[in-house]
Amino acid sequence: MLVISITGDIMKTIPKGRALKPSDLGYSPLAWLATVGPAGLSPVAPGTVGTVFAVGIWWLLVQWDSWFFYILATILITVVGTWASDVTSKRLGVHDHSGIVIDEVAGFLITMLFMPVTWWSALIGFGLFRFFDIVKPEPIKWLDKKVSGGWGIMVDDILAGIYAWLCLAVICLLAGKFGFI
Repeated sequence: MLVISITGDIMKTIPKGRALKPSDLGYSPLAWLATVGPAGLSPVAPGTVGTVFAVGIWWLLVQWDSWFFYILATILITVVGTWASDVTSKRLGVHDHSGIVIDEVAGFLITMLFMPVTWWSALIGFGLFRFFDIVKPEPIKWLDKKVSGGWGIMVDDILAGIYAWLCLAVICLLAGKFGFI
């Protein structure tokens, strides 16, 4: 189904459960950012695929060995991702389409903030973030339903990242106490 927007742009209404196709995104750099390139085009578990891409982005960011740069990049990804998600969801005609996965990147980067740069911390962080993103304990579930626009797309993953960060911090502290790190 095609919809004509106020500005005269042709917009598609994509069913929320249907995987995105490259033609759905057109030549919009914001749409490609919102889907983290091909990650959001995955026909199976695009959120998980987006988080796998987030692990790669995390790995690249920690190579700079600067928490200041890491925090700055996380804030930039979150702010620009909010805008890209808002524009893309309007372009697709559906709020928070599963193919919009920049929120997973922001959430995972929050999960890994100040954590040890090890394969096991990344693996545990990945599992914790996906758990909280899927289960959506309160107030994540409430915010996911009540907040709209780009901020509504991002806020549940930001909170899932904070919940995962708290759990991972405790795990890392206990692991260090018992000599595992």
